[in-house]
Amino acid sequence: MAMAEQRNDKPGRPSAPRERGGWLARIAPGVRNAFAKRETPDNLWVKCPDTGEMIYRPDLEASLWVTPAGSHMRIGTQLRLKYTFDDGKYERIASPTVVEDPLKFPDDKPYPERLKAARKATGEQDSMAIAFGEIQGVPTVVVVQDFAFMGGSLSMAAGETFIKAAREAIARDCPFVIFTAAGGARMQEGTLSLMQMARTTLALNEVKAKGLPYIVVLTDPTTGGVTASYAMLGDIHIAEPNAMIAFAGRRVIEQTIRETLPPGFQRAEFLMERGQVDMVLTRKEIPGVLGSILKTLMAGRARSKAA
Repeated sequence: MAMAEQRNDKPGRPSAPRERGGWLARIAPGVRNAFAKRETPDNLWVKCPDTGEMIYRPDLEASLWVTPAGSHMRIGTQLRLKYTFDDGKYERIASPTVVEDPLKFPDDKPYPERLKAARKATGEQDSMAIAFGEIQGVPTVVVVQDFAFMGGSLSMAAGETFIKAAREAIARDCPFVIFTAAGGARMQEGTLSLMQMARTTLALNEVKAKGLPYIVVLTDPTTGGVTASYAMLGDIHIAEPNAMIAFAGRRVIEQTIRETLPPGFQRAEFLMERGQVDMVLTRKEIPGVLGSILKTLMAGRARSKAA
């Protein structure tokens, strides 16, 4: 014990602070940074919904979110507007405000909380948004329905947004275009959401009374009361490839009629073969063809005015 104490009390040479980090800390900073740990985004790779292939996200963004297999992935309002308008430039038009949770709908999660979560996730106030800009040089009012916002469901707010967009088209004397995507009417608003089917139809009557074009672009999925109203009232119907377009679901129909439905039933190509859809276009083709159609229809309107 004494020897140990003596050894500990023995004066020694003052030791210099030890440099930590090993050999990597002694090389040039530029080289050292090359070996530094980098954070990799969790969403750098995206799975194709059709094939399961992992796709590099920047490549997917460059292809407008269309996979190599041709699957047109769902996109939000901002990307849809960017891809549609010339140079991605447009003016956003504010949607009207409505009473939230008018029925005080009972649920395991309060309806206002669901709205708050959807707004945070999408950055939009409701499932529909309005913008004004040029498509191939033609001034146009465009409405986009975002499936990420509570399934793109038709609500009082969405109905009011549609009506405002229709009246904006009339006021600006320009075409009205809508990109639909919906799972139907919003159950938390009950009959009030179903009333929007009739109200949007009446707003469209005002647009058509002015001789203005109304073009519908059907995206995946467009179902329920949306299909039963403004989604099928266009002068021309365009659809993205393999988009589901339906009223009731396939399983419900098969159980009702007790028959097996044919392959591709309720898909864009199937409906085009039977005359319900005018054309199926890839996402990249839509702005050019849409602009050409609008130019033709507005040219006819200009001639009728001159006459």
